[in-house]
Amino acid sequence: QVKLTESGGGSVQAGGSLKLSCASSQITDTNYCLAWVRQAPGKEREGVASITVVGGTRYADSVKGQFTISRDNAKNTLYLQIINMTPEDTAMYFCAAPPRNYWSPTYCPDLSPYKYVYWGQGTQVTVSS
Repeated sequence: QVKLTESGGGSVQAGGSLKLSCASSQITDTNYCLAWVRQAPGKEREGVASITVVGGTRYADSVKGQFTISRDNAKNTLYLQIINMTPEDTAMYFCAAPPRNYWSPTYCPDLSPYKYVYWGQGTQVTVSS
């Protein structure tokens, strides 16, 4: 079982930035991919970034250059830095992990949300113009 707890969301003005955090906990094995997925009001979930244990990253085309994913393995914490925010970034942001059979230090599934089965409760990000 993986417990994921997001924090760092809030309300910002357009052009601002935020850094989201996600604390992950798994006692016996921490070699798993972590990803950020967002869901805007009235829209489906959208995978935006993922990172392997060894630091390999993947981004959705829509966020390249604006979002930076990182992780601190010693602290079991995932981060998402967002800059130059626009109202289109308004969403609930979730961190997620894939099923145990995909756990590997060097592998992440693609960003399709259905590839991830462990989810946090989400942190709300609201960007005003």
